[in-house]
Amino acid sequence: MLEGLVDLPWWGQILCVLFTTHITIVSVTLYLHRCMAHHAIDLHPLMSHFFRFWLWATTAQVTKEWISIHRKHHAHTEDKEDPHSPYVYGIRKVLLEGAELYRVAAQDEQICQDFGHGAPNDWIEDHLYSRYRNLGITLWFVLCVLFYGPIGITYWAIQMAWIPIFAAGIINGAGHYWGYRNFEPKDGSTNLTNIGILIGGEEMHNNHHAYPSSAKFSVKWWEFDIGWTYIQILSWFGLASVKKVAPKPLQTPSREVLDVDTMRALLISQLHLMADYAKRVTLPVLKSELSPICDDRHVLNDVHAMLVREPSRMTECQIAKLNGILTENQSLRVVYEHKERLKALWTQRYQDNEVMLKALIQWCHEAEQSGIRVLEEFAKSLRGYTLAPIYNYR
Repeated sequence: MLEGLVDLPWWGQILCVLFTTHITIVSVTLYLHRCMAHHAIDLHPLMSHFFRFWLWATTAQVTKEWISIHRKHHAHTEDKEDPHSPYVYGIRKVLLEGAELYRVAAQDEQICQDFGHGAPNDWIEDHLYSRYRNLGITLWFVLCVLFYGPIGITYWAIQMAWIPIFAAGIINGAGHYWGYRNFEPKDGSTNLTNIGILIGGEEMHNNHHAYPSSAKFSVKWWEFDIGWTYIQILSWFGLASVKKVAPKPLQTPSREVLDVDTMRALLISQLHLMADYAKRVTLPVLKSELSPICDDRHVLNDVHAMLVREPSRMTECQIAKLNGILTENQSLRVVYEHKERLKALWTQRYQDNEVMLKALIQWCHEAEQSGIRVLEEFAKSLRGYTLAPIYNYR
Protein backbone atom coordinates (compact mmCIF):
# COMPACT_ATOMS: atom_id res chain seq x y z
CA MET A 1 0.00 0.00 0.00
CA LEU A 2 1.25 3.47 -0.89
CA GLU A 3 2.40 5.59 2.05
CA GLY A 4 3.05 9.29 2.37
CA LEU A 5 6.25 10.96 3.44
CA VAL A 6 4.78 11.73 6.86
CA ASP A 7 4.11 8.72 9.08
CA LEU A 8 1.52 9.93 11.60
CA PRO A 9 -1.12 8.02 13.54
CA TRP A 10 -4.70 8.60 12.49
CA TRP A 11 -5.29 11.12 15.26
CA GLY A 12 -2.15 13.02 14.28
CA GLN A 13 -3.38 13.33 10.71
CA ILE A 14 -6.76 14.56 11.91
CA LEU A 15 -5.04 17.19 14.04
CA CYS A 16 -3.03 18.31 11.00
CA VAL A 17 -6.22 18.70 8.96
CA LEU A 18 -7.93 20.66 11.74
CA PHE A 19 -4.85 22.85 12.09
CA THR A 20 -4.66 23.69 8.39
CA THR A 21 -8.39 24.36 8.10
CA HIS A 22 -8.19 26.61 11.15
CA ILE A 23 -5.39 28.63 9.55
CA THR A 24 -7.68 29.05 6.54
CA ILE A 25 -10.50 30.35 8.73
CA VAL A 26 -8.09 32.71 10.49
CA SER A 27 -6.87 33.96 7.12
CA VAL A 28 -10.43 34.71 6.06
CA THR A 29 -11.49 36.51 9.24
CA LEU A 30 -8.28 38.46 9.88
CA TYR A 31 -7.07 39.23 6.38
CA LEU A 32 -10.07 39.20 4.03
CA HIS A 33 -12.73 40.32 6.48
CA ARG A 34 -11.38 42.52 9.25
CA CYS A 35 -8.37 43.94 7.39
CA MET A 36 -9.24 44.18 3.70
CA ALA A 37 -13.04 44.46 3.65
CA HIS A 38 -13.60 46.70 6.70
CA HIS A 39 -10.16 48.21 7.43
CA ALA A 40 -10.64 47.45 11.13
CA ILE A 41 -7.00 46.37 11.48
CA ASP A 42 -3.72 46.89 9.69
CA LEU A 43 -1.54 43.84 9.11
CA HIS A 44 2.22 43.83 8.71
CA PRO A 45 3.11 43.10 5.04
CA LEU A 46 4.63 39.79 6.15
CA MET A 47 1.36 38.60 7.69
CA SER A 48 -0.78 40.10 4.95
CA HIS A 49 1.12 38.25 2.25
CA PHE A 50 1.19 35.01 4.22
CA PHE A 51 -2.60 35.05 4.53
CA ARG A 52 -3.00 35.93 0.85
CA PHE A 53 -0.69 33.09 -0.17
CA TRP A 54 -2.42 30.63 2.13
CA LEU A 55 -5.88 31.48 0.77
CA TRP A 56 -4.60 31.13 -2.80
CA ALA A 57 -3.21 27.68 -1.98
CA THR A 58 -6.18 26.39 0.02
CA THR A 59 -9.26 28.13 -1.43
CA ALA A 60 -8.38 29.71 -4.82
CA GLN A 61 -9.95 32.87 -3.41
CA VAL A 62 -9.16 36.20 -5.10
CA THR A 63 -9.05 39.01 -2.55
CA LYS A 64 -10.81 41.60 -4.71
CA GLU A 65 -13.73 39.30 -5.43
CA TRP A 66 -14.23 38.35 -1.79
CA ILE A 67 -14.16 41.87 -0.37
CA SER A 68 -16.36 43.20 -3.20
CA ILE A 69 -19.07 40.61 -2.60
CA HIS A 70 -18.90 41.08 1.15
CA ARG A 71 -19.11 44.87 0.94
CA LYS A 72 -22.12 44.60 -1.37
CA HIS A 73 -23.71 42.26 1.18
CA HIS A 74 -23.37 45.00 3.81
CA ALA A 75 -24.60 47.69 1.44
CA HIS A 76 -27.70 45.69 0.44
CA THR A 77 -28.26 43.35 3.36
CA GLU A 78 -31.29 41.17 2.74
CA ASP A 79 -32.69 43.13 -0.17
CA LYS A 80 -32.80 41.82 -3.73
CA GLU A 81 -29.25 43.08 -4.39
CA ASP A 82 -27.75 41.03 -1.55
CA PRO A 83 -25.50 38.40 -3.19
CA HIS A 84 -26.32 35.67 -0.67
CA SER A 85 -29.33 36.47 1.53
CA PRO A 86 -31.42 33.55 2.84
CA TYR A 87 -34.43 35.89 2.72
CA VAL A 88 -33.92 36.35 -1.02
CA TYR A 89 -32.69 32.90 -2.11
CA GLY A 90 -34.04 30.78 0.73
CA ILE A 91 -32.16 29.28 3.66
CA ARG A 92 -31.69 25.90 1.96
CA LYS A 93 -30.11 27.51 -1.11
CA VAL A 94 -27.61 29.54 0.91
CA LEU A 95 -26.71 26.69 3.25
CA LEU A 96 -26.14 24.15 0.49
CA GLU A 97 -25.08 26.34 -2.42
CA GLY A 98 -23.56 29.39 -0.76
CA ALA A 99 -20.28 28.95 -2.63
CA GLU A 100 -22.16 28.86 -5.93
CA LEU A 101 -23.85 32.16 -5.08
CA TYR A 102 -20.37 33.60 -4.49
CA ARG A 103 -19.19 32.36 -7.88
CA VAL A 104 -22.19 33.88 -9.63
CA ALA A 105 -21.62 37.24 -7.90
CA ALA A 106 -17.89 37.12 -8.71
CA GLN A 107 -18.69 36.96 -12.41
CA ASP A 108 -20.35 40.37 -12.21
CA GLU A 109 -17.50 42.75 -13.01
CA GLN A 110 -19.58 45.72 -11.89
CA ILE A 111 -19.54 44.47 -8.30
CA CYS A 112 -15.73 44.45 -8.28
CA GLN A 113 -15.63 47.92 -9.83
CA ASP A 114 -18.07 49.36 -7.30
CA PHE A 115 -16.86 47.62 -4.14
CA GLY A 116 -13.33 46.35 -4.80
CA HIS A 117 -11.35 49.46 -3.89
CA GLY A 118 -8.23 48.86 -1.84
CA ALA A 119 -7.66 45.31 -3.07
CA PRO A 120 -4.01 44.32 -3.74
CA ASN A 121 -2.90 45.00 -7.29
CA ASP A 122 0.82 44.22 -7.13
CA TRP A 123 2.84 42.09 -9.53
CA ILE A 124 2.28 38.78 -7.78
CA GLU A 125 -1.46 39.38 -7.63
CA ASP A 126 -1.70 40.17 -11.34
CA HIS A 127 0.73 37.52 -12.58
CA LEU A 128 0.05 34.63 -10.18
CA TYR A 129 -2.79 34.77 -7.67
CA SER A 130 -5.49 36.18 -9.95
CA ARG A 131 -4.21 34.81 -13.24
CA TYR A 132 -3.57 31.25 -12.02
CA ARG A 133 -6.11 31.05 -9.24
CA ASN A 134 -6.46 27.24 -9.44
CA LEU A 135 -2.73 26.56 -9.44
CA GLY A 136 -2.55 26.94 -5.66
CA ILE A 137 -5.19 24.31 -4.86
CA THR A 138 -3.59 21.99 -7.42
CA LEU A 139 -0.26 22.28 -5.64
CA TRP A 140 -2.04 21.72 -2.33
CA PHE A 141 -3.54 18.52 -3.74
CA VAL A 142 -0.09 17.29 -4.75
CA LEU A 143 1.32 18.07 -1.30
CA CYS A 144 -1.53 16.28 0.48
CA VAL A 145 -1.00 13.12 -1.56
CA LEU A 146 2.78 13.40 -1.23
CA PHE A 147 2.70 13.77 2.55
CA TYR A 148 -0.21 11.52 3.48
CA GLY A 149 -0.59 9.10 0.59
CA PRO A 150 -4.01 8.27 -0.93
CA ILE A 151 -5.85 9.40 2.21
CA GLY A 152 -4.45 12.85 1.45
CA ILE A 153 -7.11 13.16 -1.27
CA THR A 154 -9.75 13.07 1.47
CA TYR A 155 -7.88 15.65 3.52
CA TRP A 156 -7.60 17.88 0.47
CA ALA A 157 -11.35 17.55 -0.15
CA ILE A 158 -12.07 18.54 3.46
CA GLN A 159 -9.90 21.63 3.05
CA MET A 160 -11.67 22.58 -0.19
CA ALA A 161 -15.10 22.19 1.43
CA TRP A 162 -14.30 24.04 4.67
CA ILE A 163 -14.90 27.62 3.53
CA PRO A 164 -17.88 26.83 1.25
CA ILE A 165 -19.61 25.00 4.11
CA PHE A 166 -18.76 27.12 7.14
CA ALA A 167 -18.35 30.60 5.65
CA ALA A 168 -20.42 30.72 2.46
CA GLY A 169 -23.07 28.38 3.87
CA ILE A 170 -23.35 28.60 7.63
CA ILE A 171 -22.36 32.23 8.26
CA ASN A 172 -24.23 33.71 5.30
CA GLY A 173 -27.19 31.38 5.79
CA ALA A 174 -27.68 30.39 9.42
CA GLY A 175 -26.02 33.65 10.54
CA HIS A 176 -29.03 35.50 9.13
CA TYR A 177 -31.67 33.00 10.15
CA TRP A 178 -31.11 31.31 13.54
CA GLY A 179 -29.43 32.35 16.76
CA TYR A 180 -29.56 35.10 19.37
CA ARG A 181 -29.32 38.85 18.89
CA ASN A 182 -27.59 41.42 21.08
CA PHE A 183 -28.65 44.27 18.82
CA GLU A 184 -31.51 45.13 16.49
CA PRO A 185 -30.01 46.45 13.26
CA LYS A 186 -32.31 46.62 10.25
CA ASP A 187 -31.20 43.18 9.05
CA GLY A 188 -31.80 39.71 10.44
CA SER A 189 -28.21 38.92 11.43
CA THR A 190 -27.77 36.59 14.39
CA ASN A 191 -25.05 35.27 16.67
CA LEU A 192 -24.85 31.52 16.19
CA THR A 193 -22.91 31.07 19.42
CA ASN A 194 -21.12 33.15 22.02
CA ILE A 195 -17.89 31.14 21.59
CA GLY A 196 -16.38 32.03 18.24
CA ILE A 197 -13.78 29.31 17.77
CA LEU A 198 -14.81 27.03 14.91
CA ILE A 199 -15.21 29.90 12.45
CA GLY A 200 -12.69 32.30 13.97
CA GLY A 201 -15.21 34.56 15.71
CA GLU A 202 -17.44 34.93 12.66
CA GLU A 203 -20.16 33.07 14.56
CA MET A 204 -20.98 36.38 16.28
CA HIS A 205 -22.52 37.76 13.11
CA ASN A 206 -25.13 40.02 14.71
CA ASN A 207 -22.42 41.84 16.66
CA HIS A 208 -20.51 42.31 13.41
CA HIS A 209 -23.50 43.72 11.52
CA ALA A 210 -24.20 46.09 14.39
CA TYR A 211 -20.63 47.46 14.24
CA PRO A 212 -19.11 46.31 10.92
CA SER A 213 -15.88 48.27 11.26
CA SER A 214 -14.99 46.85 14.67
CA ALA A 215 -11.94 44.60 14.87
CA LYS A 216 -13.48 42.79 17.83
CA PHE A 217 -16.65 40.77 17.27
CA SER A 218 -17.43 39.86 20.88
CA VAL A 219 -19.42 42.47 22.82
CA LYS A 220 -20.74 40.90 26.00
CA TRP A 221 -18.30 39.90 28.73
CA TRP A 222 -19.23 36.23 28.29
CA GLU A 223 -18.58 36.17 24.54
CA PHE A 224 -15.24 34.95 23.22
CA ASP A 225 -13.83 35.94 19.83
CA ILE A 226 -10.73 33.88 19.07
CA GLY A 227 -9.99 36.11 16.08
CA TRP A 228 -9.61 39.04 18.48
CA THR A 229 -7.21 36.93 20.55
CA TYR A 230 -5.05 36.37 17.48
CA ILE A 231 -5.15 40.09 16.69
CA GLN A 232 -3.89 40.90 20.18
CA ILE A 233 -1.08 38.35 19.89
CA LEU A 234 -0.03 39.73 16.52
CA SER A 235 -0.21 43.26 17.94
CA TRP A 236 2.18 42.34 20.74
CA PHE A 237 4.73 41.29 18.12
CA GLY A 238 4.17 44.37 15.98
CA LEU A 239 2.51 42.34 13.21
CA ALA A 240 -0.91 43.99 13.47
CA SER A 241 -2.49 47.18 14.76
CA VAL A 242 -6.11 47.86 15.66
CA LYS A 243 -7.79 50.76 13.90
CA LYS A 244 -11.37 50.49 15.11
CA VAL A 245 -13.37 48.73 17.83
CA ALA A 246 -17.04 48.95 18.72
CA PRO A 247 -17.90 51.77 21.12
CA LYS A 248 -18.34 50.74 24.72
CA PRO A 249 -20.78 52.99 26.58
CA LEU A 250 -20.26 53.70 30.24
CA GLN A 251 -22.44 55.26 32.91
CA THR A 252 -21.15 58.22 34.94
CA PRO A 253 -23.71 58.83 37.69
CA SER A 254 -22.13 62.12 38.74
CA ARG A 255 -23.13 63.85 35.49
CA GLU A 256 -26.33 65.84 35.92
CA VAL A 257 -26.84 67.60 32.58
CA LEU A 258 -27.29 66.43 29.01
CA ASP A 259 -24.73 68.14 26.79
CA VAL A 260 -23.35 67.80 23.27
CA ASP A 261 -20.67 65.32 24.38
CA THR A 262 -23.31 63.11 25.97
CA MET A 263 -25.42 63.32 22.84
CA ARG A 264 -22.46 62.26 20.66
CA ALA A 265 -21.78 59.29 22.93
CA LEU A 266 -25.42 58.25 22.61
CA LEU A 267 -25.33 58.68 18.85
CA ILE A 268 -22.19 56.63 18.38
CA SER A 269 -23.45 53.84 20.63
CA GLN A 270 -27.09 54.00 19.53
CA LEU A 271 -27.45 50.23 19.04
CA HIS A 272 -26.11 49.66 22.55
CA LEU A 273 -28.56 52.31 23.75
CA MET A 274 -31.56 50.65 22.09
CA ALA A 275 -30.52 47.25 23.43
CA ASP A 276 -30.29 48.82 26.88
CA TYR A 277 -33.78 50.30 26.42
CA ALA A 278 -35.16 46.88 25.52
CA LYS A 279 -33.60 45.32 28.61
CA ARG A 280 -34.30 48.06 31.15
CA VAL A 281 -37.64 49.42 29.92
CA THR A 282 -39.48 47.24 27.40
CA LEU A 283 -38.94 43.88 29.09
CA PRO A 284 -39.86 44.97 32.67
CA VAL A 285 -43.04 46.71 31.47
CA LEU A 286 -43.96 43.71 29.34
CA LYS A 287 -43.57 41.36 32.31
CA SER A 288 -45.51 43.59 34.67
CA GLU A 289 -48.36 44.11 32.20
CA LEU A 290 -48.76 40.70 30.57
CA SER A 291 -47.35 38.17 33.05
CA PRO A 292 -50.41 38.36 35.33
CA ILE A 293 -52.70 37.40 32.42
CA CYS A 294 -50.35 35.14 30.45
CA ASP A 295 -47.89 32.67 31.94
CA ASP A 296 -46.75 31.21 28.62
CA ARG A 297 -43.07 32.18 28.30
CA HIS A 298 -43.05 31.55 24.55
CA VAL A 299 -45.91 34.00 24.05
CA LEU A 300 -44.13 36.63 26.13
CA ASN A 301 -40.92 36.09 24.15
CA ASP A 302 -42.82 36.52 20.88
CA VAL A 303 -44.40 39.76 22.06
CA HIS A 304 -41.05 41.03 23.32
CA ALA A 305 -39.48 40.28 19.93
CA MET A 306 -42.22 42.26 18.17
CA LEU A 307 -41.77 45.20 20.54
CA VAL A 308 -38.03 45.52 19.80
CA ARG A 309 -37.85 44.35 16.19
CA GLU A 310 -37.52 46.69 13.24
CA PRO A 311 -40.98 47.08 11.61
CA SER A 312 -39.38 46.40 8.22
CA ARG A 313 -38.53 42.90 9.42
CA MET A 314 -42.06 42.06 10.55
CA THR A 315 -44.84 40.38 8.60
CA GLU A 316 -48.24 42.01 8.13
CA CYS A 317 -49.67 39.51 10.59
CA GLN A 318 -47.09 40.42 13.22
CA ILE A 319 -47.66 44.13 12.72
CA ALA A 320 -51.43 43.66 13.11
CA LYS A 321 -50.90 41.58 16.26
CA LEU A 322 -48.53 44.20 17.70
CA ASN A 323 -50.98 47.02 16.97
CA GLY A 324 -53.71 45.07 18.76
CA ILE A 325 -51.52 44.62 21.84
CA LEU A 326 -50.55 48.30 21.89
CA THR A 327 -54.19 49.36 21.54
CA GLU A 328 -55.20 47.28 24.52
CA ASN A 329 -52.30 48.24 26.80
CA GLN A 330 -51.49 51.88 27.40
CA SER A 331 -48.18 51.33 29.25
CA LEU A 332 -46.78 49.16 26.48
CA ARG A 333 -47.97 51.71 23.92
CA VAL A 334 -46.19 54.53 25.75
CA VAL A 335 -42.99 52.51 26.03
CA TYR A 336 -43.12 51.49 22.37
CA GLU A 337 -43.83 55.02 21.13
CA HIS A 338 -40.95 56.42 23.19
CA LYS A 339 -38.66 53.74 21.77
CA GLU A 340 -39.60 54.65 18.20
CA ARG A 341 -39.17 58.36 18.89
CA LEU A 342 -35.77 57.80 20.51
CA LYS A 343 -34.67 55.72 17.54
CA ALA A 344 -35.90 58.43 15.16
CA LEU A 345 -33.68 61.00 16.89
CA TRP A 346 -30.61 59.36 15.35
CA THR A 347 -32.00 59.24 11.80
CA GLN A 348 -33.49 62.71 11.44
CA ARG A 349 -31.60 65.61 9.89
CA TYR A 350 -30.96 68.54 12.19
CA GLN A 351 -29.76 72.05 11.51
CA ASP A 352 -26.95 71.65 14.03
CA ASN A 353 -25.97 69.77 17.18
CA GLU A 354 -27.80 72.20 19.42
CA VAL A 355 -31.13 71.50 17.70
CA MET A 356 -30.55 67.77 18.06
CA LEU A 357 -29.64 68.21 21.71
CA LYS A 358 -32.89 70.12 22.34
CA ALA A 359 -34.84 67.27 20.73
CA LEU A 360 -33.08 64.76 23.01
CA ILE A 361 -33.75 66.91 26.10
CA GLN A 362 -37.41 67.15 25.12
CA TRP A 363 -37.61 63.35 24.75
CA CYS A 364 -36.07 62.89 28.20
CA HIS A 365 -38.45 65.43 29.73
CA GLU A 366 -41.51 63.67 28.33
CA ALA A 367 -40.15 60.25 29.34
CA GLU A 368 -39.61 61.46 32.89
CA GLN A 369 -43.24 62.67 32.97
CA SER A 370 -44.62 59.38 31.60
CA GLY A 371 -45.55 57.91 34.97
CA ILE A 372 -43.72 54.68 34.10
CA ARG A 373 -40.94 54.27 36.64
CA VAL A 374 -38.47 52.28 34.54
CA LEU A 375 -38.87 54.71 31.63
CA GLU A 376 -38.29 57.66 33.94
CA GLU A 377 -35.15 56.05 35.37
CA PHE A 378 -33.84 55.25 31.92
CA ALA A 379 -34.32 58.84 30.74
CA LYS A 380 -32.49 60.19 33.79
CA SER A 381 -29.62 57.74 33.26
CA LEU A 382 -28.91 59.14 29.77
CA ARG A 383 -27.20 62.13 31.38
CA GLY A 384 -24.39 59.86 32.50
CA TYR A 385 -23.64 58.25 29.15
CA THR A 386 -20.05 58.40 27.98
CA LEU A 387 -17.72 56.21 25.92
CA ALA A 388 -14.89 54.10 27.25
CA PRO A 389 -11.48 55.18 25.95
CA ILE A 390 -10.18 53.25 22.96
CA TYR A 391 -6.67 52.00 23.56
CA ASN A 392 -4.02 51.31 20.95
CA TYR A 393 -3.37 47.58 21.15
CA ARG A 394 -0.21 47.63 19.08
